[in-house]
Amino acid sequence: MPDLTDVERDLQRLETELKRLEAEYNMYFAGRLPRPPWGTRTRVEALVKQYDRGHIPNYGDRFRFTTLQSRYVTLVDLWDRGLRAKEEGRAGPFVPKRAEKPAAPKRQEDKILCVASFSDPVHEVDKLRDLYHSLVEARREIGEEAVPFHKFADLVKTQVKKLRQGGNAEVAFRVALKDGRVNFTARALKGTKD
Repeated sequence: MPDLTDVERDLQRLETELKRLEAEYNMYFAGRLPRPPWGTRTRVEALVKQYDRGHIPNYGDRFRFTTLQSRYVTLVDLWDRGLRAKEEGRAGPFVPKRAEKPAAPKRQEDKILCVASFSDPVHEVDKLRDLYHSLVEARREIGEEAVPFHKFADLVKTQVKKLRQGGNAEVAFRVALKDGRVNFTARALKGTKD
């Protein structure tokens, strides 16, 4: 490995000092250092000024210096904005963004999906199927499995028979979503028996 020239050695030192300065500023903005690293910044600034005013004969070394210099200028601008924001008591570029609170899951609106009245479900199969499809769709919407049609039809027949025995002409069934659950109810409609 060839010996390093004085310029290469100084550029290596500049790069090391710049990394140290960046680490110290990160610690300062994180609250681990009580005050900004002015000493390290002064040393880095002196090295940058020394080579900015001088002549670097090697193109590779000149390119390396220009890269380090532009990085230093960019970081100084960032650090100064951070210090200014901190002094003014506002959030700056080093204050971590607060994670937004996840929105509370939307509560499903209570809604009536279907209402149908029956006096004899055996003769009102179309209405029975419409009511069944409403129930199946509501259950699917909240992730529940469908009820077999024959069990549903038996339930409706049983409820109609039971409520008609109480002297009611018709029975109304309602499919609704309430508090995120499917609500299926039967209610006797007031009136005289046929």
